[in-house]
Amino acid sequence: MQLSFLHFVCFCAVLSTSNALLGIGRKQSVAVTGRLTCNGVPAKDVKIKLYEKEKIMDVKMDETKTDVDGYFKVSGYKTEITNIDPQINIYHKCDYKGLCYKKVPIKIPGKFITSGVVPKKTFDIGEINLANRFKGTTIDCIN
Repeated sequence: MQLSFLHFVCFCAVLSTSNALLGIGRKQSVAVTGRLTCNGVPAKDVKIKLYEKEKIMDVKMDETKTDVDGYFKVSGYKTEITNIDPQINIYHKCDYKGLCYKKVPIKIPGKFITSGVVPKKTFDIGEINLANRFKGTTIDCIN
């Protein structure tokens, strides 16, 4: 019996999102550090979330806030058949007076993904001034 293309796509989507429950795939981990400022002043209490990008719904792997000096570290792991696609989202109000938050997404390069639940490498994004403009920035009211 042949599956239609739509059935095949649905099957793959369900398999990719449920593989951790089924024990299929391999554990992959990632860690990210950096320092955030707002016009030269440390950006404290800025929310950072580490996600694994999925086709249907992203999966949060870790969450933290910057310290009083603007530093942060997030790390996490996910079981996937294919390589994970990690990203951090930074939620801030630097030079922004709206009710919601600016959301800055940063993709993590594949060379920083390691096998196992404990990351063997750390992607350091360096120091970022949140007052700058960033590609992909959106406004997020539910974070």
